[in-house]
Amino acid sequence: MTQLTLFAACYGIAAGILIPRVAYRLSTEAGTPWRASCPQGHPIRTWAGLARCTTCAAPYGPSALPVTLTTTLGCTLLAHATGPRPELMIWLLAVPVLVLLGVIDLMAHRLPNVLTLPLAVSALAGLGVAALLSRAGGSFTGALGGMLAMAGGYLVLFLISPRSLGFGDVKLALALGAVLGWYGWTALAAGVMAAQVLAGVYALALLMLRKASRTSAIPFGPFLASGTLLGMLLGAAGA
Repeated sequence: MTQLTLFAACYGIAAGILIPRVAYRLSTEAGTPWRASCPQGHPIRTWAGLARCTTCAAPYGPSALPVTLTTTLGCTLLAHATGPRPELMIWLLAVPVLVLLGVIDLMAHRLPNVLTLPLAVSALAGLGVAALLSRAGGSFTGALGGMLAMAGGYLVLFLISPRSLGFGDVKLALALGAVLGWYGWTALAAGVMAAQVLAGVYALALLMLRKASRTSAIPFGPFLASGTLLGMLLGAAGA
């Protein structure tokens, strides 16, 4: 393991540990305030920290272990594939947010604007800066084109079948299209197809286990994030 991947792994651990508290607070129904107390009613005064009540010491929110492992794995793999290129900083900042969004979608079936829209703006702006630096592995025009293509395609799907795709997925596609498009159309296509395949396998498994029906809605955000990571790894390895 190189120093870069070791740093990314340590960063992923540190970031992943902090995700469950934020996920718990943001996992509310649309139109309702963010959570400000633990399940026992004790106040949560900050956003940063472990998902454990400081008053009753009871844990809350998603399990920290799988969340931390997922974040660490994503950061480490991307660091290994990307190497010392300027876009790596954007990838390391984006991975914890994508994991957070996936967890929230699993818990509450929503992708909050407070995360999706800033992620899109910051990803595009960061890639614009990265494109100006030496050793950049992609192009800003590709990122912009990918953003418009992926978000536009998902918008069409949302208008055709709003029950199968949420508008939050469309807004998330802005950021995902940018990071995939940075490495070109092959990475973009791979990321989109991987997301569809993963979601399809998950839905089929639920049907076979009789835990869902054909009309059940499943959260698509985790599969969008997972497919995007696979597309980014493919693009980074070939850059």
